Amino acid sequence: MRNICILASFGFFLMTTVHAQTVPEIQFDSAANFLKLPKDLYLGEVAGVAVNSKNHLFVLSRGNTTGPAYGAAAAQLLEFDATGAFIREIGHNLYAWSYAHAVRIDSEDNIWVADKGSDVVVRFDPEGRVTRVFGRKAEAADESAHPLAHPHPPLPPMDGMFRQVTDMAWDSDGNVYISDGYINSRVAKYDKDGNWVTSWGEPGSGPGQFSTLHAIVSDHHNEIYVADRGNARIQVFNTSGALQRTLKIDVPFPPDAPVALGNRPSEAGGTGFLAGGTMHPGSPWAMCITPGPTQYLYVADAYPGRIYKLTLDGKVLGWLGGSGKVMKKFGWIHELSCPSENEVYVAELLNWRVQKLQLHPK
Repeated sequence: MRNICILASFGFFLMTTVHAQTVPEIQFDSAANFLKLPKDLYLGEVAGVAVNSKNHLFVLSRGNTTGPAYGAAAAQLLEFDATGAFIREIGHNLYAWSYAHAVRIDSEDNIWVADKGSDVVVRFDPEGRVTRVFGRKAEAADESAHPLAHPHPPLPPMDGMFRQVTDMAWDSDGNVYISDGYINSRVAKYDKDGNWVTSWGEPGSGPGQFSTLHAIVSDHHNEIYVADRGNARIQVFNTSGALQRTLKIDVPFPPDAPVALGNRPSEAGGTGFLAGGTMHPGSPWAMCITPGPTQYLYVADAYPGRIYKLTLDGKVLGWLGGSGKVMKKFGWIHELSCPSENEVYVAELLNWRVQKLQLHPK
């Protein structure tokens, strides 16, 4: 196993290679039938999962479809208590709902949602009221209304506007960091009052460049971790956007490891949606950081469909899972939530479910 770190210092980058011991498999259990949905309420592709200070669970599902995914609604936000009992739906018929991508909870239990289809990030207070909106949804009345185009190179980004936004994080001062992920390929920063501050990043594979920013998290040191999925790496920045280091996950796996969907990816990836590093082993689809005092980073890939436990400097401590349909296997993990070191919630696209995992590391 090899971990590669790029350290930014005084305008230059230092490349170091660290060789580690064999990475152990982490034993774990998954709670069967954890979520208790009401009659006639169903999950679609589960794009997001988050936990608040009361251990309530927030599930963002691509359910509630009333038309094309890019046009009407493929997003629904549901709240459950700590036992998995259903509490309420938040934002029923919300204008922002189009194509669900991520849900996060901040330090004040505000509920944040990134909607990839409407290009909007919405903040709800704990009571479920909309208290802040970032970005703007395209007007359906426009004569040229259609799904977002993907020209190469992409059109220049515009301050305050997103194009297929993916996730959000915060620092200790309440500044907001939004991964403007599929097209604009940048991190957008707002202050605690919601004012635009700056952005950094552009399409590419060099230091500080991105190919699909798919998730973003922060640690107690106010370092910002960006899942650069298409480049199969995690880039770590300070709050000013200066690159601190780059993490890569390189853990052996069986050559015949099951594939969740599609043909077995090659080392270079597939074609179309699966092109580039998206399906590369260790390519980060989802991330979460534990609250501490010692913090750990959990990262999920789509192939071979594992979850990895890392130190914040990138050492892989263990792995668990793999692709599959049964419990304790995963189908394209899209978001992780880790309220403690050994409790992890998993949102799956292909299996239309949330799994609650209890880890038993040696």
